[in-house]
Amino acid sequence: MTDSYTFELDENVDRTPVRFKNRYGIEIAADLYVPKNATGKRPTLAVSGPFGAVKEQSAGLYANEYARRGYVALAFDPSFTGESGGDVRDVASPDIYTEDFSAAVDFLGLQDIVDRERIGVQAICGLSGMALTATAADSRIKAVATASMYDMSRSMSRGYKDSYTPEQRQKVVDYLSRQRWIDAENGTFARGSHEVPFDADGNPAPIDRVLPETLPEGADPITSSFFDYYRTERGYHPRSINSNTVWTATTPMAFFAFPTVSNIDMLAPRPALLVAGADAHSRYYSEDVQALAPDNVELVIVPDADHVDLYDRKDRIPFDKLDEFFTKNLA
Repeated sequence: MTDSYTFELDENVDRTPVRFKNRYGIEIAADLYVPKNATGKRPTLAVSGPFGAVKEQSAGLYANEYARRGYVALAFDPSFTGESGGDVRDVASPDIYTEDFSAAVDFLGLQDIVDRERIGVQAICGLSGMALTATAADSRIKAVATASMYDMSRSMSRGYKDSYTPEQRQKVVDYLSRQRWIDAENGTFARGSHEVPFDADGNPAPIDRVLPETLPEGADPITSSFFDYYRTERGYHPRSINSNTVWTATTPMAFFAFPTVSNIDMLAPRPALLVAGADAHSRYYSEDVQALAPDNVELVIVPDADHVDLYDRKDRIPFDKLDEFFTKNLA
């Protein structure tokens, strides 16, 4: 790790911190990656994700690799997180997060080195649903790719593999609703897990960290893989929610109210490439989206890769395939 980045900047890439505002007036912090000595108008990508991560982690790694391959790439922190603006901190909104992608396109389209007609989006993990939603609503985005896609609205409101019963869903809604009274009375915002587990009695039992400070013996494989990235030198960052803390407790309410990926039929004619690990617990999200729009959504399954491998394992991330996809569709 150098200067709080979890990866080495390529010697043929320049990185510049930049700032711009979304249409809600929130200042977005980003890093602009440009090939050294680049000239002319370049194909360009806005990059963000995972949910609860920061631009110095996998988003920056992807942007760095794309710039090495000749793209202009912008890795940004979504509103309320990392170095971006927005108060309260560490709250998420499917609407505002979707807007952040379009705001990134606003910014990129004003740069002399960017070809406005060749702008795409790359999202990782939990920002993928918002990236697909943004692309369906913003025709300036000509192509979108995702890696280890999570649909955060579906995850929060329905549980893993839609495992919440109707009764459990209502219990989560009741918990979130009561929490709003508590926050209003206290004049502050409590913290709690964005994906709400249940206790032995069948009641919501939110936890106070995304990941434990230390990995317990016998931890399940999913927790272990996330821990290995966010809580170790491999991917730890002091501003990452996933590395250190947890979201505001009422964050899931907006994701119950506003499902992402619901307008996938509006994506065409813009193409999408979804990349998922063969062993990823999240693989079904990509498969289900591809099934909804098979004519313009391509699915690539990476052998011997789990969900987190596609954050930073460059020997498993299919960058050649991603490059081929964007070269063709940002022509």
